[in-house]
Amino acid sequence: MDKYNRVYNFSAGPAVLPIEVLETARDEMLNYQNSGLSVMEMSHRSKTYDEIIKTAEADLRELMNIPSNYKVLFLQGGAHLQFSMVPINLLKNGVADYIVTGQWAKKAYQEAQKYGKINKVATSEDKNFSYIPDCSNLDISENADYVYICENNTIYGTKFHTLPNTKGKTLVSDMSSCFLSEPVDVTQYGLIFAGVQKNVGPAGVQIVIIREDLLRDDLPDWCPTMLNYKIHADNNSLYNTPPAYGIYICGLVFKWLKKMGGLSEMKKINENKAKILYDFLDNSKLFKGTVEKSSRSLMNVPFVTGSDELDKKFIEESKNAGLIQLKGHRTVGGMRASIYNAMPIEGVSALVQFMKKFESENL
Repeated sequence: MDKYNRVYNFSAGPAVLPIEVLETARDEMLNYQNSGLSVMEMSHRSKTYDEIIKTAEADLRELMNIPSNYKVLFLQGGAHLQFSMVPINLLKNGVADYIVTGQWAKKAYQEAQKYGKINKVATSEDKNFSYIPDCSNLDISENADYVYICENNTIYGTKFHTLPNTKGKTLVSDMSSCFLSEPVDVTQYGLIFAGVQKNVGPAGVQIVIIREDLLRDDLPDWCPTMLNYKIHADNNSLYNTPPAYGIYICGLVFKWLKKMGGLSEMKKINENKAKILYDFLDNSKLFKGTVEKSSRSLMNVPFVTGSDELDKKFIEESKNAGLIQLKGHRTVGGMRASIYNAMPIEGVSALVQFMKKFESENL
């Protein structure tokens, strides 16, 4: 527990935010930096807000070392909207290859089928998405416009630790639940997108990082204006009123990450947190993880007791201990701890201590 008597929130999203960020937002709520008004009330065309969104972009570029030939877009619609925007904007030959490693990749694959010939070139569905398949020599379509992955699978707790061999084709990645959790070589991707409500900010903002050569003037006439990446890029994410307050919070998180030492330092912190939990699971007589070790996520850790009755009891008792949102997704069952950047190591330690106590009382 912190000084505000807050619980440890293991929600997969909307998820925990850094205390410092919430404190700054509180202090600036009524009068942002002597502007006389809240960011919530501010015109997105104002000089003050222009500085907020430009600073947020600059800080994100610095954190991820984003090259100048990539555009950063702050959009609305959640990551689900990208399931449509990606194929609408990127399909030139009308062909794309998808690697289906979880529910969100599966939904993206199904949505893309509305717009072209979409091939499933690899999947881990045979074992309920509990591993990442070998993607070193896939049968990539010769005329594929892009290869699509969901890099970290929130529900199933798996992560691509080696990117697929796309054989020269553009890689598109949904990074929603691992965004800014570790360093990324942006040049390996044509497009990265992330719904921010898992690891960066409040629900309502999605971030798209897109290489400039993928922006097109020749999209079909039926493409809605708001689904055209180039429109948003040409207008610096201000074609319409953006999710202004959410972007402001994201900007505060970017500054917090810089203060923490950047993404290399964040990765070390996340590895330490995950090790505490995985080490316990690997030696527990009651609990076990559901993911193959080589595919484990640093962000989302599903685990089970093997008994539906005990799982239910654990979830109920954990709430009383100030550990919330530990119920697993229905497709996996059991429990899931999402330990994003803002989850303090004390929260993970408190969870493990509670698990030890529960184990001793229920074996």
